[in-house]
Amino acid sequence: MRLLTFNTLFKGDVRERLRALGERLERSDHDVVCLQEVMYRWGVRVLAQAAPSFRYRACSGSVVLKGGLVVLSRLPISGQTFVRFPWTAPARPEYLMRKGAQVVVIDGAVTVVNTHLSANRDDDWSAGNRYSVAQRAEFEVLRRRLAGVTTPVVVAGDLNVPRDSPLLAEFLAATGLRDVLAGDTRPTYRPTPGWPSPPAFDHLLVRPDGGWRRASLVFQDRVRLPGGRTVYLSDHYGVEAGSSWLD
Repeated sequence: MRLLTFNTLFKGDVRERLRALGERLERSDHDVVCLQEVMYRWGVRVLAQAAPSFRYRACSGSVVLKGGLVVLSRLPISGQTFVRFPWTAPARPEYLMRKGAQVVVIDGAVTVVNTHLSANRDDDWSAGNRYSVAQRAEFEVLRRRLAGVTTPVVVAGDLNVPRDSPLLAEFLAATGLRDVLAGDTRPTYRPTPGWPSPPAFDHLLVRPDGGWRRASLVFQDRVRLPGGRTVYLSDHYGVEAGSSWLD
């Protein structure tokens, strides 16, 4: 099984970028794709048209998608649920996204949790920060959801915490998950002149530990849209990795 997680960016040329993303996914060897910030149902239709080999799709919501979360799969999806995060302070625009986790079972054998945690708008990931308190509550929802799951597990998505975050370390210790990119210092948010060294926000966490090959970053270069203009697919990079779990 080869898996990709990618925050697609919800604004600016969305339809064109999603179509370009779908075309690249169709040519890829990925089996399961976890996407964040696909805000509307029409975005799923764009992806389905551009990547028809991903016959199985999981998302929640009729017009506006809950959490902006979509899972695409070439393997059968045998179950899916959406788990919403609690309303916590501080008040933030993300309430409108109804953030949470899209939980799917792939081929009856692997549980994949696609999620997008609240952003820390203070850029302060210390334990007492107001956004850290909200993120800890969100991690607790994920921990409870994973309790008792006996299949192999992948938690994928934009967790909005750095790879060395104490919150992430607590979550890994509580769930037995491993960060496939542990020790990798490269950012997964695209550096900008105003933020030249952002953290790695995008993660692939797995349980059990064995069977996964080291992850890599993708979608770092510009793509050409119809009309000749070139853009980045997102303000994030994608993270991909392969597993022998379903071999």
